[in-house]
Amino acid sequence: MSTCAQKVRLTLAEKKIEWEGHHMDLRKGETRTDEYKKLNPAAVVPTLIDDNTVICESTVIMEYLDDAYPEIPVRPVDAKARARMRAWTKQLDEGVHAATATISTVNAFRFQWMEGRTWDEIEELAAKNPDAARRERMLEIFKNGIESKFYLPALMRFEKLFTDMEACFEVDPWLAGNTYSLADIAYTPYLTRYDHLQALGVLDKRPHLSDWYERVKARPNYAKGIGQWLNDKYLVLMKEKGQEFWPQTKELIAQGYICA
Repeated sequence: MSTCAQKVRLTLAEKKIEWEGHHMDLRKGETRTDEYKKLNPAAVVPTLIDDNTVICESTVIMEYLDDAYPEIPVRPVDAKARARMRAWTKQLDEGVHAATATISTVNAFRFQWMEGRTWDEIEELAAKNPDAARRERMLEIFKNGIESKFYLPALMRFEKLFTDMEACFEVDPWLAGNTYSLADIAYTPYLTRYDHLQALGVLDKRPHLSDWYERVKARPNYAKGIGQWLNDKYLVLMKEKGQEFWPQTKELIAQGYICA
């Protein structure tokens, strides 16, 4: 269910590359073991191993796959369109992905993490995260939930993103122009996460973005990269809690526009 793992699986499916997967249970801390951190020091998923070469970071993995297996390209040929594609994917690592983690944790995943654990155990688990900023954010969100200081900025980051995407699709069918590319693949999981959190009301006044989302879901790689990997336990949690928090979330978004 990881958005980053979904991006890479969508790329593998689009390019028809055969691969073997090893599922890591994030809730059990399996990515935070010393053994796994030898492969991925950031203790996150996914990690790609290709001919004994270890590659981390989903955006890097996606471009690597298109370089190493060029038979079905998913980057534009034109240099300007390729730069446009990278301008979109670059945003993911500059705040969009962190905003997704915040929104997902506030609305749903903190309940999984905290279930059956004392606060001392939660702090002990958080301490295994090698990123100090992520540790701080995780604990603050667990403690404050929807009143977290990180929540409204995360929502407004996505509001800007969705507004920019809507403007793009008013002109072109895909993020990089006329062709489906790694940019479209990269953003598909984030719309899917909003969908699972029952928050697609944000698309009510964004018809072009809504149409794009329906088109990417209809592509064959969506079923293989996302649909076949959905976890019912997570889906039920996200739906239940998303519906519960959506009225407050909608109000916060409106207040965010007023404050801006």
